[in-house]
Amino acid sequence: MTTLFQSLAPRPLADRLRPRSLDEVVGQEQLIASGAPLRRMVEENRLSSIIFWGPPGTGKTSIARLLAENTDMHFESISAVFSGVSDLRRLFDDARKRRDVGKGTLLFVDEIHRFNRAQQDGFLPYVEDGTVILVGATTENPSFELNSALLSRCQVLVLKRLNESALEDLLIRAEREAGREIPVTIDARKALKNVADGDGRYLLTMVDELFHIGDKNKLDIEKMSDALQRRMPLYDKSQDAHYNLISALHKSLRGSDVNAALYWLARMLAVGEDPNYILRRLVRFATEDIGLADPVALSQAVSAWQAFERVGSPEGNLAIAQCTIYLATAPKSNRVYKAFEHASGTAKESGSLLPPKHILNAPTLMMKGLGYGDGYVYDHGVDDAFSGQNYFPDEMSRCQFYEPSERGFEKEIKKRLDYWLKLRERSTPEIP
Repeated sequence: MTTLFQSLAPRPLADRLRPRSLDEVVGQEQLIASGAPLRRMVEENRLSSIIFWGPPGTGKTSIARLLAENTDMHFESISAVFSGVSDLRRLFDDARKRRDVGKGTLLFVDEIHRFNRAQQDGFLPYVEDGTVILVGATTENPSFELNSALLSRCQVLVLKRLNESALEDLLIRAEREAGREIPVTIDARKALKNVADGDGRYLLTMVDELFHIGDKNKLDIEKMSDALQRRMPLYDKSQDAHYNLISALHKSLRGSDVNAALYWLARMLAVGEDPNYILRRLVRFATEDIGLADPVALSQAVSAWQAFERVGSPEGNLAIAQCTIYLATAPKSNRVYKAFEHASGTAKESGSLLPPKHILNAPTLMMKGLGYGDGYVYDHGVDDAFSGQNYFPDEMSRCQFYEPSERGFEKEIKKRLDYWLKLRERSTPEIP
């Protein structure tokens, strides 16, 4: 209940502009458009427990409130950051009492991933018997952060970061609320949306500040930057953004898109990613996705790492960029990766088979007596320096793990392998 004094207290612009209906929610058409999941739930008056997964400022809390209002349910909101077991017990007890008199409860849990596994398990009986309709909100991947038991009882709905059109809608609404235009130039207005980085709440917080500056002249980008404190793009090196950006870099390299690769590299460096982490991935990429199609790729990656260690940042970032360009433009092959994967699987399946005796050294008389080294042919002592002997275990047939592609240097390697194959087929090694 809102008291008289509360109604007189100042409210942030973001709170004053909270949507009053699903139609006023911006940027989440995939959830609220006709036939979309949330629209169907409201129209059928049939809510199920939900996990909202999305970046900050995309409307998770507002949508939860609207779901409660549109289905005539009591709305309770808690944050996992500030709440404990005693708070949950009280909420569940109150919800049970409401249920006894025919009133449902929608329990909105912000940052639900902050609850530990035992606390998450505590929701299960109350969700199962309908004491509460749980609507959890998280910025983290639910697959990693929430119990599988809880996830199986909830529908996961993904909220998107707000695009430029959605952010512009919010700016127009803010101007309508204030009864005047935001005091910035066209270019500064565009920069304002870029700084918001898809976060509607943060955008409105900045707009609120701009309305209170009191400058009658429109601010250009430089003056607006002075007036506002610019935040870094959303990025946490221990969470999803960290893995999303390195994945984007790796796949851009694999797709030979040098410009996209440079963009993702620049994004990661700009937000403070550890360059050593990036360089480790570039070394891995050189072996996993290029391999022997261009053997120099690995040398480039290792050299870039050494150069960065010697020069440091920011000068050493250029070595990382040079390596990125080289890897993106190099011929691609994953045949080394696949060959080793195949060989590793075969090695696990074959157990502890011994090498054939003819390729074992015999440093003792006993070992010589057991036949170690008997029949070994020294390859340099025969024509073409190729004996054609078998080097696999006697109990195992020959395997072909490595099959080079026709790209880059692997084309030359294929010629070499074909040459050895012909020699092996015609060789009849003599046993001294």
